[in-house]
Amino acid sequence: MSKYDVVVIGSGPAGYVAAIRAAQLGLKTACIEKGKNKSGKIALGGTCLNVGCIPSKALLDSSYKYHEAKDNYAIHGISTGDVAINVPEMIKRKDAIVNQMTGGIGGLFQANGVTAIEGTGKVLAGKKVEVTDAEGEVTVLDADNIIIAAGSVPVEIPPAPIDQDIIVDSTGALEFQDVPGRLGVIGAGVIGLELGSVWSRLGSEVVVLEALESFLPAVDGQIAKEAAKVLKKQGLDIRLGARVTGTETAKGKVKVSYTYKDEEKTETFDKLIVCVGRRPLSNGLLAADCGVNLDERGFIFVNDHCETDAAGIYAVGDIVRGPMLAHKGSEEGVMVAERIAGHKITMNYDCIPSVIYTHPEIAGVGKTEEQLKAEGIPYKAGTFPFAAIGRAVAANDSTGMVKMLAHEETDRILGCHIIGASAADLVQQIVIAMEFGSSAEDIGLTVFGHPTLSEAVHEAALAVNGQAIHMPNRKKRK
Repeated sequence: MSKYDVVVIGSGPAGYVAAIRAAQLGLKTACIEKGKNKSGKIALGGTCLNVGCIPSKALLDSSYKYHEAKDNYAIHGISTGDVAINVPEMIKRKDAIVNQMTGGIGGLFQANGVTAIEGTGKVLAGKKVEVTDAEGEVTVLDADNIIIAAGSVPVEIPPAPIDQDIIVDSTGALEFQDVPGRLGVIGAGVIGLELGSVWSRLGSEVVVLEALESFLPAVDGQIAKEAAKVLKKQGLDIRLGARVTGTETAKGKVKVSYTYKDEEKTETFDKLIVCVGRRPLSNGLLAADCGVNLDERGFIFVNDHCETDAAGIYAVGDIVRGPMLAHKGSEEGVMVAERIAGHKITMNYDCIPSVIYTHPEIAGVGKTEEQLKAEGIPYKAGTFPFAAIGRAVAANDSTGMVKMLAHEETDRILGCHIIGASAADLVQQIVIAMEFGSSAEDIGLTVFGHPTLSEAVHEAALAVNGQAIHMPNRKKRK
C-alpha cells in the first residue's frame, strides 16, 4: 500500500492547485484523476480546462473576432470583403488550447513532485483511498490527509434527455461542427448566455428558454436590466417564465414543448443546449463508514476551513457550498494545503468575483443593491457609463457601466458591479480594494491612467459621494 501525506481526488482547478501547493510545502502528494481526453490519456484540469472555462473562452473569442471582422471593422475604415467562419478549424484551435493547458498541468506536477494517478477515487474509512483504473483493477492508498475535489457535472432534466447529438449539454455545445440554423438554449444562466452568444455571433437564430421570471437574479438588478437590453439587441431571444415540458427528435431536428405566459407553445430547433445548472459529483465517492457527510443536495458538508466531519479529510471546489467558480475552488485548495502544513490561514468568502463572459462582460464582487436593501444595510451608490470614457469610445466599445456601492456611514466599499468591455479585469481592482477595507474615497483619491477603461471605476467611486468629474452628479435628497 502506497503512503502519502496528501491524496487529492480530482485534478480540476481546486484539486490540481491544492496538490501543487501541498507539494511545494514539502508534503508527499498524489492526485487522482479519472477523466480522459480525446486521445485516451489522463485529462488533468477537470471540467474547467477540458470542457468548461478554457474551451468556452476560446470559442467566445473566436466568435467575437468573426463578429468584429464581419460587422464592426468598417467603422474603423477597414475593408475585409466577404468574411466566413470555418467551424471545424475553430473547434480544432479550441482543442489545441485545451491540450496545451492540460499538458501544462502535467508539467507542473512533474516540476513540483506531484504523483498523478489515473483512476476513480473513493474515500474509505481510516483515511484510505481506493483507486479503480480503467481496466477495473483496484489499489488502495494510505493518506495522512485527503482533499476531495471531485467537482460537478451538468444537471439533466427529464423533459430534455441528452443524446450529445441534437440535444446536448454544455460539453456537447463545444463540439458543433457547423453553425445551427436555429438553436434552442434551456437556461439563461452564465453557461446558457455564453454558449448562446457564441453561436448567435456565428449566425444562429438563438432562442433562450428560462423558467425563472427574473433575468440573472444573482446579479445586481440595475446591471442585469442593462444586460438583458444589450443581449436582446445582439439577437438573443430570451424568454423568461418559459418552462420546458417535453422534447421530440425527428429527422435531425428537435421539437421543444414549453409553457409561456399561460400558453402551451412549441419551437423546432436544429440543436438544443441544456444548461440548467450543475450538481456535485458525489455519487459513489464516499464509503458509508468514512465519516464524511453530505447535505440534502449532495454537497459535502464542510466548515469555513473546508474541513469535513472526518478529521484529516477536506473538501474543496464545486463539491462544497458556495459559488461553483474555478477561482473559488483554487483558493480553497491553497487554504487547505496551507492548513495541513500547519499554517492557519483563512479565506475571505466576501470578496469572490463572478464573471459572465458575454460581450460586454458582466462582473461583480460583494453585495448587490438588492442584498443591501434586504439586509437593511445603509448604503450609497455611484454609477458611471462607459459612453463617457474616451478609451471606450475610441475602441468603439462603450456599452455598459460601472456601479459602486459603499456604506452610507463609513464609506467602506460593499460591492462593485460592471457590465462593459474588460469587466472581468476591471472588477479585480475592487476585489483588491475590498480585501484591504478600502473606502470609495480611497478609490476616488487614487490616480488612474488616462485614457483607460479603468477610469470608469474611478469615476463610479467619485460618484458615490457626488464628486464625479466627467458627468453631472445626481443631487442628494435632503
